Amino acid sequence: MNEWKQYQETHQQRFLDELIQLLRIPSISAKSEHKNDMLLCAEAVKQRLLEAGADLVTIYPTNGHPVVYAEKIIDPTKPTVLVYGHYDVQPADPLELWHSGPFEPVIKEGKLFARGSCDDKGQFYMHVKAFETLVQTNTLQTNVKFIIEGEEEIGSPHLAEFVVAHKSLLQADVILISDTSMLSMDTPSIDVGVRGLSYIEVTVTGPNRDLHSGVYGGAVANPATILAKMIASCHDENNHIIIPGFYDDVLASSNEERAQMAKAPFDAAAYQADLGIDALWGEEGYSTNERTGIRPTLEVNGIWGGYTGEGAKTVLPSKAHAKISARLVPNQSSADITQKLIAYFKSISPAGVTVEAFEHHGGEPYLTPIDSIEYQAAAKAITTTFGKAPIPVRGGGSIPICALFEQELGIKIVFMGFGLDSDNLHSPNEKFDLFNFYKGIATIPYFHQYYNELKTGK
Repeated sequence: MNEWKQYQETHQQRFLDELIQLLRIPSISAKSEHKNDMLLCAEAVKQRLLEAGADLVTIYPTNGHPVVYAEKIIDPTKPTVLVYGHYDVQPADPLELWHSGPFEPVIKEGKLFARGSCDDKGQFYMHVKAFETLVQTNTLQTNVKFIIEGEEEIGSPHLAEFVVAHKSLLQADVILISDTSMLSMDTPSIDVGVRGLSYIEVTVTGPNRDLHSGVYGGAVANPATILAKMIASCHDENNHIIIPGFYDDVLASSNEERAQMAKAPFDAAAYQADLGIDALWGEEGYSTNERTGIRPTLEVNGIWGGYTGEGAKTVLPSKAHAKISARLVPNQSSADITQKLIAYFKSISPAGVTVEAFEHHGGEPYLTPIDSIEYQAAAKAITTTFGKAPIPVRGGGSIPICALFEQELGIKIVFMGFGLDSDNLHSPNEKFDLFNFYKGIATIPYFHQYYNELKTGK
């Protein structure tokens, strides 16, 4: 609509300035020293929602970081859209690899560089500005609620309690989430699902102290070597995970779905060049897009032990540690896979060392049916602003709370992400293209319009 476009173009710079202010707050949920920053960010989100036109905004404390809730109810008989996002961000480490300060936003070549620029401050803020557009142009056709949490990056450990305790407050007809990506701005797509997550930590302990590697090496089991062998044993020569029962509940994708995914353009050479690698890797028999969407995976997220400081120190370490995560697909259970991972590492522990393992957090996979009104509204909105229909794809990431939302609230989720896989999520130099940011703000109002039309038949 022209009035939306005119309003957004008039206030374009202010939208960006407000986002930059949010990005300056180091709201790192994983680190206790940022507790005050988390509170500051929650207050900033509350203020922005009030300014955008919400009639009610409340910060709800939890046993962790607070949840920000907002709403504008224009007509109880109208459909209600619940927007979910998160204001917490990943740690910025390693800092030395950033080209600019992670919390000192910089715009270069049309891209906004900062931690949280895409995941998820930039993306949830698109919804705030789209909502403002609808309110200020008096064209809002749905009731709108927001739930912006502060613990997504640590597995949303307290959001489940909040949802269960506030079911009536959160009642809606659909949940709208922008915490995913598109194939590209030339080839728009909609994630129809996200993978689940099982995240564990493993510690291998050998001797009661670090030992001289010359005096004891070759006579005493080295925990770092043992841990490396244990991790290597998780995959066979075809990069298939061999942990007993790992694939038991995997929902196999149909030939039709795989054919649909194959329509998505993929340039292997460009993919490799972007990552600085000379070959692709993964489970035999599947394409790269399938490996990151419809197949479960197992990855080492961190491994350490012994001397890692400057220079050399010849020791046989007493302990070695690893953080390991599995991405899960529909029908897999995070609790079941976590138990199998822990059992596997303990079962292959050789004599001379002991193995301890525990869970950090987990989450369930989620799928959105493409024949639903919710998906159709999103697809129509994207078609309107991009000029072409989006391709349905499966996202490789995880949003732990999705399955719980549907279970407790009984409503479907639609993913409308405007990021790119190349946006360096969770990595140094995270970015969000300004084109994508503004495109999201332009597209989201159409979702509200089309969803109301499809839901009410008017």
